[in-house]
Amino acid sequence: MAARAHTRPHTPVAGHSAVDIRLRWWAVALPALAFAVLLLLIAGPGEAHAATGDPTVADLLERIQQALSH
Repeated sequence: MAARAHTRPHTPVAGHSAVDIRLRWWAVALPALAFAVLLLLIAGPGEAHAATGDPTVADLLERIQQALSH
């Protein structure tokens, strides 16, 4: 026979809503940054260079891709 778990009744504090969730800045920024980097790596350094127009960004992405492939 399974034992029942005792739970406390949820009563919201005055002035607060029942759902009060706050994300930290990095909880949104890091996944977005990782997605962007992976998308650029998949596109390849040639396409990334044409898309950005900045050769330093393309060179950096190319070096990262070479480092990961070794």
